[in-house]
Amino acid sequence: MNAYDVLHVVGFRSFMRRLYRIEVYGAERIPTNGACILTANHESIVDPFILAVVTTRPIHYMGKAELFRRRSVAAVLRSLNTFPVERGSGDRAAMSEAAQLLAHGAVLGIFPQGTSKQLARRWHRGAARLALVTGVPLVPVRMTGTRGRPLRTRVRIEVGEPIAVTPAKPSVAAARELTRRLEEATLASISSRSL
Repeated sequence: MNAYDVLHVVGFRSFMRRLYRIEVYGAERIPTNGACILTANHESIVDPFILAVVTTRPIHYMGKAELFRRRSVAAVLRSLNTFPVERGSGDRAAMSEAAQLLAHGAVLGIFPQGTSKQLARRWHRGAARLALVTGVPLVPVRMTGTRGRPLRTRVRIEVGEPIAVTPAKPSVAAARELTRRLEEATLASISSRSL
């Protein structure tokens, strides 16, 4: 049992729901089994913890490689289903690990904006490339209110319709077009029923 499992057992998701007054819409759109990539906008450093509320399935994340330089921190991150990625370098090792997780039916969480620290952030093509290589669906997720203070904010999470992806060569043009579709689906107003 890793730290992620422990958080599940002790009711971490319920705690986060209360702390951030989280409302979730469309969670039933997340596949109950099989691989998928949850792709969400990124506004706050707590986004991975808030995104974990949308499903009881374990979510695996990429984390910036700098966080893994200290062994103790790296061990904790690994226990939380996070693995390192060298941002901006097309990290083949990270992409390979992600593809292996997906091949085993895992849920991968990716924030295509890459960082929450800049206001103007272009969407990176990594999630689209992975989907093209593996043929797994992309599930757009829009989160609002995550920059707010606990107990004083109200977070809304909207899960959009999965985008089916046919395996194909992850060319720049194909990944760019899929990323464009993904960004539009993620940032659009999503109409869904409340849980």
